[in-house]
Amino acid sequence: MSVTDELVAANESFARSFSGGGLPGPPSRHVAVVACMDARLDVYRVLGLADGEAHVIRNAGGVVTDDVLRSLTISQRKLKTTEVVLVHHTKCGMATFADDDFVAELESECGERPVWAPGAFADTAQDVRDSLAAVRSSPFLLHTDAVRGFVYDVDAGTLTEVG
Repeated sequence: MSVTDELVAANESFARSFSGGGLPGPPSRHVAVVACMDARLDVYRVLGLADGEAHVIRNAGGVVTDDVLRSLTISQRKLKTTEVVLVHHTKCGMATFADDDFVAELESECGERPVWAPGAFADTAQDVRDSLAAVRSSPFLLHTDAVRGFVYDVDAGTLTEVG
C-alpha cells in the first residue's frame, strides 16, 4: 500500500465521523497565515486555530512570492481577512543552500532554468523582515497595518516575534 493509499483510507475514517460541514468560506478570525511547508510546523496547533478560523498559505520557506501575494489579495478583498501572520522557523531547509547553486543544479540536470526563484535565505529573522516588507508594500492589499512576523522554534515549540 502506498502512502497515498494510506491517506485515502485515513480520509474514509475521518469522513465517517466528520461534523464540520457548513462552515462559511471567509475565516471567522479574519486572519491569513503565511508559513513554511515544513512538516514539523503544525500551524493550527502552534497558533491554536480551529477549522474555519484562518486562511493558511504554505510554501517552502514561507516565502512571500507573487502567488502568496495573489492569495493574500483574494483573502483580503474577497474573503474579508484583515490581519496577516508570517511564520518562519528554525532549522529551515531553505537556509541550507543558495539560490544560484540550486538554479545551476537544476539547469545542469534538467537542461533549463526555472522561471521561479527558489527563495533560499541565510538569516531566518532577516527573511521574516524582508517578507514583512513585501507584504506591507503590496499595492493590492487593503490591510497592511496588521502584519506581524515570527520565527517558530522547532525544538521548543515557541514563537519569537521579529519586527
